Amino acid sequence: MHWLKKIFKRSPEWITEEERLKIIEQSSKQVSRGVFFATIIIITSFLPVFMLTGQEGKLFHPLAYTKTFIMIMDAFLVITLAPVLISFFMKGKFRPDNANPVNRVLEKIYEPVIRGVLKWRKTTIAINVIALVITIPLLRSLGSEFMPPLDEQSILFMPVTLPDVSNAEVKRILQVQDKIIKSVPEVDKVLGKAGRASTATDNSPISMIETIIMLKPKAKWRKGITKKDIIDELDARLQIPGVVNGWTQPIINRINMLATGIRTDVGVKVYGQDLDTISVVSERVKKALEGTTGIADLYVEPVTGGKYLSIDVRREELSRYGLNVDDVNQTVETALGGAPIGTTIEGRQRFPISVRLAQEYRNSIEQIKRIPVISPGFGEVPLSAVADVKFEDGPPMITSDNAMLRGAVLFNVRGRDLGSTVNEAIGKMSHAKGLLPKGYYLEWSGQYENLIRGQQTLMWIAPVVLVIIFFSLYFAFHSIREAFLSLITVPFALIGGAYMIYFWGVNLSVAVAVGFIALFGIAVETGIVMVIYLNDAMQQLVKEKGNSSATITREDLRQAVINGAAKRLRPKLMTVCVSLFGLVPVLWATSVGTDLMQPIVLPMIGGVLTSSTHILLVTPLIFLLTKEYELRKYGKLEIHEIHH
Repeated sequence: MHWLKKIFKRSPEWITEEERLKIIEQSSKQVSRGVFFATIIIITSFLPVFMLTGQEGKLFHPLAYTKTFIMIMDAFLVITLAPVLISFFMKGKFRPDNANPVNRVLEKIYEPVIRGVLKWRKTTIAINVIALVITIPLLRSLGSEFMPPLDEQSILFMPVTLPDVSNAEVKRILQVQDKIIKSVPEVDKVLGKAGRASTATDNSPISMIETIIMLKPKAKWRKGITKKDIIDELDARLQIPGVVNGWTQPIINRINMLATGIRTDVGVKVYGQDLDTISVVSERVKKALEGTTGIADLYVEPVTGGKYLSIDVRREELSRYGLNVDDVNQTVETALGGAPIGTTIEGRQRFPISVRLAQEYRNSIEQIKRIPVISPGFGEVPLSAVADVKFEDGPPMITSDNAMLRGAVLFNVRGRDLGSTVNEAIGKMSHAKGLLPKGYYLEWSGQYENLIRGQQTLMWIAPVVLVIIFFSLYFAFHSIREAFLSLITVPFALIGGAYMIYFWGVNLSVAVAVGFIALFGIAVETGIVMVIYLNDAMQQLVKEKGNSSATITREDLRQAVINGAAKRLRPKLMTVCVSLFGLVPVLWATSVGTDLMQPIVLPMIGGVLTSSTHILLVTPLIFLLTKEYELRKYGKLEIHEIHH
């Protein structure tokens, strides 16, 4: 029984319970303040996303709200629940950091590197500054767009014919187009419609065809073919005289039409007082835009060219036959439009019954001229005896914005970014002479309208956010210098983000901006953790040597900074790795929506890598330089105790 007692006999505690709780309390105070303010900073960094309006606001607000509520709860738990959980579970003896094999290997690699950095100071800072300067032309060379184009896995083909096209001709064109489209191997289903649906929101004229093309799964496509290749092939096959092709996607097309009234990516709205002049100006605008790289599907929205059947009554003839205007109007209305003669009831449904002339008696002007009008004295008289029947030109559809008549020149952007395409187009328009008569003006609309709005919002809110972050850091450290040390990581986070989106071939957009906004918060958070541990190393040094330039040498300072940076490597790397491991899988995703997610994630991945490198190598160097300066100038170090 002696050996059994020996097993269950508790060994004396290496530390008393009171001491253990005191250490936990001190450690929590040391870290929780910084982590709390880091969380507040991440929440603050997302303020610009809340300021976004319109389409981009609706898309990114849920992301911002979710992240903000999680972070608010996180900030609360860091200072309340975390210390309590630590006191429950952190018992017994603990191995030091260097007992962990992974940590030991990382420290062995990191320590000589940080020593080299602290030795080659000017070189290190120069490399960082050069890398930062290179990002300026890099970012300027990037294209800009409102949103990355989301692949909806389907295509919307929107050709436009002449405004006076007949029903029979549109029907024939539609059938020919559908047959050609179906001949492409990647097309699964095709459905075309001409004219408008029975809804007030669909104002399509008969000359505008909408064809939805459903594609087969990508596994069944020909090898090496992309969606762009399919559109190019379809466009080449569908070159029909008198038809202008337009290519878009069903969902984004509906959003564009409802938000801006423009059914393509970009539209130039032409405002004025006279439809004929608007038509002339629109043609001039089209001519100015022709040949611009990136502009595809360019055409003028027809404001003239519609055909109207005009029946003008000759009153002197009416009196000869003993007729009045009402008799003629009644006959025309009944023969062409249809006269209601009753109602049929089927169950709970009621349908009006109308009667009019059969199609073959009203399908040409000659037939209409022969419609009989009943005269009291002369019997049947042909319509041509009492009225002039002819076709007249007029507007196919009158469009107005802000109580002004408007026309539009519409185009899509393909093979180039939206921002530079439109900027080049604006440049061409400004150099074109005699474009606009007096009283007429132009307005750029469509996705470009959204792009400008998004850019303006981000431009004024970004500096405000940086100021708020700086003050939050000041309250965290009670030192402008320490706040600056943490904030300086932001531009260096920009380096990796800029390189990543440049080499990935992504255009600048609201999605990329949201990615950079999220990155700033992560970068500052990691910077705070490093500054906390460097300050801790300074406190240890002052305890050992006293706070005076007489007792502290430059070598002591350097060694303390190396210890502060290297001995707490694990929490800093964990902060970085958590961010990376959560984001990297998005790069390999291929499902619907990844083309919108990747521009958000790319700057964060690249930025986390460069900002963490900067925090691990350059932040200790700048910290050491500031401490050496303090020691020279004041003869002592400024130590920032952690107070609550």
